[in-house]
Amino acid sequence: MMTGLAWDMGLGGWLWMILGIVLLIAVIWAVLATIPGRGRPAAEGPAQILKARFARGEINQEQYEQARRLLGI
Repeated sequence: MMTGLAWDMGLGGWLWMILGIVLLIAVIWAVLATIPGRGRPAAEGPAQILKARFARGEINQEQYEQARRLLGI
């Protein structure tokens, strides 16, 4: 005797459910990928790059000061 309640979705039902889950995951991933700075290290700004080059000795103090004036730091 059938009561009208069927727990079996059949092959088509399972495929649509899997497709829906994959689509939901893709939408969540796309939304999170648009958030700036999420999961990526912050890019160094010109001031940090200039300080690092001066600290490593790649540029001398005169070049450092000139670059600071040019960049407005």
